[in-house]
Amino acid sequence: MSMYPGHRGMGNVPPANGVVGRLNELLDQIRAEFESHIRQSETYEHQIQAQVQEMHAIREKVYQMEQSQLGLKQKYEEELAILRQQLESRGGPPGPMNPPPQHVGPPQPPPQIGNPGNNTVIGAILSGHNQAGLAPPPHPQQQEQQQPPHMPPAPPGLQGPPPPPPPPSQQPPFQQQYPQGPAQGGFPPQPPQSTASPGPGSKRAIGRPPAAGPATPQINTPVPYTGPGQSPQVPTHPTPDHARMAQHAPPPPPPPHITNVLVDLDPERLPNHIKKVREDWWVIFNQSVPRVLDVDLLHTLQHESVVCCVRFSHDGKYVATGCNRSAQIYDVATGEKICVLQDESIDLNGDLYIRSVCFSPDGKYLATGAEDKLIRVWDIQTRQIRTTFAGHDQDIYSLDFARDGRTIASGSGDRTVRIWDVDSGTCQLTLTIEDGVTTVAISPDTKLVAAGSLDKSVRVWDIKQGYLLERLEGPDGHKDSVYSVAFSPNARELVSGSLDKTIKMWELNTSRPLPHNQQPPLKGGRCIKTFEGHRDFVLSVALTPDSEWVLSGSKDRGVQFWDPKTGQTQLMLQGHKNSVISVAPSPVATPAGGYFATGSGDMKARIWSYTRLDRR
Repeated sequence: MSMYPGHRGMGNVPPANGVVGRLNELLDQIRAEFESHIRQSETYEHQIQAQVQEMHAIREKVYQMEQSQLGLKQKYEEELAILRQQLESRGGPPGPMNPPPQHVGPPQPPPQIGNPGNNTVIGAILSGHNQAGLAPPPHPQQQEQQQPPHMPPAPPGLQGPPPPPPPPSQQPPFQQQYPQGPAQGGFPPQPPQSTASPGPGSKRAIGRPPAAGPATPQINTPVPYTGPGQSPQVPTHPTPDHARMAQHAPPPPPPPHITNVLVDLDPERLPNHIKKVREDWWVIFNQSVPRVLDVDLLHTLQHESVVCCVRFSHDGKYVATGCNRSAQIYDVATGEKICVLQDESIDLNGDLYIRSVCFSPDGKYLATGAEDKLIRVWDIQTRQIRTTFAGHDQDIYSLDFARDGRTIASGSGDRTVRIWDVDSGTCQLTLTIEDGVTTVAISPDTKLVAAGSLDKSVRVWDIKQGYLLERLEGPDGHKDSVYSVAFSPNARELVSGSLDKTIKMWELNTSRPLPHNQQPPLKGGRCIKTFEGHRDFVLSVALTPDSEWVLSGSKDRGVQFWDPKTGQTQLMLQGHKNSVISVAPSPVATPAGGYFATGSGDMKARIWSYTRLDRR
């Protein structure tokens, strides 16, 4: 027993274990809440870091885009300065700081073949640049723009076509393209339309600058009144004596005359009897001559690039087209694609346009000429290359297969015409001239070969001995580069189409047979007819097999039928949304008409029929 009695004020003391347990419980709750906040904080920090990184990435992208945009802007400004200089040097519209010219400038110089510093028409069409002038590149220091075309052409001077136009779904609606002259036939002029060929123009063949087409001069620019005041002042006069005036009244003015320039007429304002309008094509008939033809569309052959050339087989059953990297053959009756001929061994990078195609007379082979300087002769049945001809130093722009079935003529930007033998696989003859060759044709009797050139001349040689027989030029000749030639079926005449917007028919004066190795005297053929009516470059010409019509295709997007006897146009067909680069009639015709094909920068080839109304 304790010596000290118990203290009455202290009462019962709770056990120590209960207090400690309560404190531990509270501490555990605080610890758990603290750890929860730490986890939330870490989550937020991760999210913030991810957003910061994303913002850094966006900033880098924006900076790269800004640098890229500045680079593009500088490049475009340099190109615009170059194009403006070229336009002004060719007599085009003055720049914003220059006063308008007081006099008409000199004619535009023709594009030069084989010189990278000069422009070509066809290349411009292929690259899709806006040209004011239906092709065929700036200097290496002036590289890269504009062209949305189309364009053969690119004859000489071509350094390789940039990208083709965009698909038709992205092209502007079908419309009339060129500025219109004064009212004709009582119809007021229409507002000018843009000459831009549809499509971007950025991609191009490796190591080759973009092509650009020459500028098209403005047509029929109105001249302002130069007298005093805003309008001429008309003085007052006494009332005239109408009775006396009636006795000496001048004859009434003649009715307005419609000329060959049908492209200036608006079909919506023409009476129905001189037009034919369909969904995406129309025809205007020349009402100053009797209407004897009708035209209809048979097939539209869609391609993935500019169609540089079209050509019928000799039996008229097939039509071949040349485009980027391939030649294609279609059935004329059905429009069905029969085969695609493409050399799979060549590099797939860059563009390689087939500029010319032609069938052998028996229809077994198709010859193609391309920008890689090679001629390939394809076996159509096996779709294999039978022969390859190498020898040209620049792009090949034109081919023709002779009726003998073994001779091929080729024309190139290297200023040569070459004659090849298919059977032996050799070059038989090389004919050299002063400038790039844009077009060649062999006469139906296989005795002559003709070539058109950038130097405005047409030359005719003896195909066996290589003698130059005729040089078609002079005061009555073309004033600009010749882009197409074709013999008449009897080989006595030849037609040529030029960048001077005209077609000419020449009477050939080829000499009689000469002793072997005797040089004949050089003669100049006589121009017997000039066909005027196109508003832009004439890129392709041909004659129907009965010689009744001359056909022409132009950068003004029109195809015209001309009467070779009168020089009058029968009709003007607008069936494409870009330059008509190639036109070809079927070699097979009937008294009632026949077929013809067109190839364009709008990535379409079309097969048409023409019919004689007076022979149906």
